[in-house]
Amino acid sequence: MGLIALEVDIDKQKMRVFDNDKLIKEYIISTGKKGVGEEAGSEQTPRGLHVIRAKFGGNRPANSVFVGRRATGEIYEPSLREKFPDRDWILTRILWLGGLEMKKNRGTMGRHIYIHGAPDDVVMGVPGSRGCVRMRNQDIIELFECVPVGTKILIKSGVEHCML
Repeated sequence: MGLIALEVDIDKQKMRVFDNDKLIKEYIISTGKKGVGEEAGSEQTPRGLHVIRAKFGGNRPANSVFVGRRATGEIYEPSLREKFPDRDWILTRILWLGGLEMKKNRGTMGRHIYIHGAPDDVVMGVPGSRGCVRMRNQDIIELFECVPVGTKILIKSGVEHCML
């Protein structure tokens, strides 16, 4: 593979993977339930150009539960949701994003915006997260294996666009 880049299209709830500008894969995702925005604490998905700053969970089984980027030792099952109904379920793998645009999304890393796995019963293709980009567990495993730290990600909404 050559130079990998990602594009998150909030309006279509899809993520595209490019290899040297050639589309090689597309995933259905779920972004922020409260829409888009760059403000800390908004639970909105921040737009603009980002980079993968760190990766977590490469040695964990699917459905491993993470809190604060640390594996809890739990494997997600629906009974856990009943026990912890307010928990934001971050599963399987984490790609931690950092914003690259001054005065727009530079504080993204402090907001803990991730691309991560979600429970299998979470609906994809519609906004529903607390600001992160959620994926199906098998999809995040596949993506995690092909994107290194430093991979660029454009998160866009509407007619917004730029070159990766």
